Amino acid sequence: MTAEPSIAHRPRVVARLNYVAHGSERPVRYNFPPPAGVPVQSGVFVAEPVPIADARLIAGRLDLDRQGFELLSRPTAVTDFDDPAHVRAVYYPEVEAEVWAATGAERVIAFDHNLRSRARARNGEAAVKEPVTRVHNDFTAVSGPARAAAELAAAGIDPAVLEGQRFALVNLWRPIRAPVEEAPLAFCDAGSIAAEDFVTADLVYPDRVGEIYLFRHRPEHRWHYFPRLAPDEALLIKCYDSATDGPARFTAHSAFEDPTSPADARPRESIEVRTLVLYGPGTQPRA
Repeated sequence: MTAEPSIAHRPRVVARLNYVAHGSERPVRYNFPPPAGVPVQSGVFVAEPVPIADARLIAGRLDLDRQGFELLSRPTAVTDFDDPAHVRAVYYPEVEAEVWAATGAERVIAFDHNLRSRARARNGEAAVKEPVTRVHNDFTAVSGPARAAAELAAAGIDPAVLEGQRFALVNLWRPIRAPVEEAPLAFCDAGSIAAEDFVTADLVYPDRVGEIYLFRHRPEHRWHYFPRLAPDEALLIKCYDSATDGPARFTAHSAFEDPTSPADARPRESIEVRTLVLYGPGTQPRA
């Protein structure tokens, strides 16, 4: 097998990624106006300059269970990503089919999605969020199983089927309307992340407290991105895996300010769909 070109020998950019500072307190973020005197975001963050290599040259060797992310070349039949009903009726089944084919699971359930655009979010569109510019993973070893159980219950499946079987939470991320020219998404090879790099952070909502992982910086982290990702391409991102015997379980990722973006770059618009991937019995075997 041909050896993977090192980051030093592939086209790359150097950009700043926002990590949790070593020694920082456990970060807490409020997703609604916090009580008086309480900051919206706690914790100390530092913008570290890191090399981010062009992943297109090794795209065929990237694997969801090894690096934690994978490129797909797949068009979509969706005509209106701003219509939630259309997205759920047309796009969710597409996403489920793509994730099913990539993972070989028994069943895939798409359960949630986010639209992202910095310009539209800042213009006050409540249904659109800004790109996340902190190194993070969407779930933790605690919140991943909890979300999986909640989504199974919502789908009318007894969460007890999770006991003794492998399951995962996988996002499918896609640009919409145009290729990405600004705020692309960077991914850290799961094999380059150590246990001590993970930082549990709390997300406070009016009715609950959730958890995500943020990360501390280490020079050994291997970062990648796909320049000018197009709407007929998509990325799989492993955000949780119950298997502890080898597969990538979590994937640090972040939007970043690309120093090569043109001054008149079109604002990035994207959609990410979260899916629950079920590998075992009792979850409606695939046809």
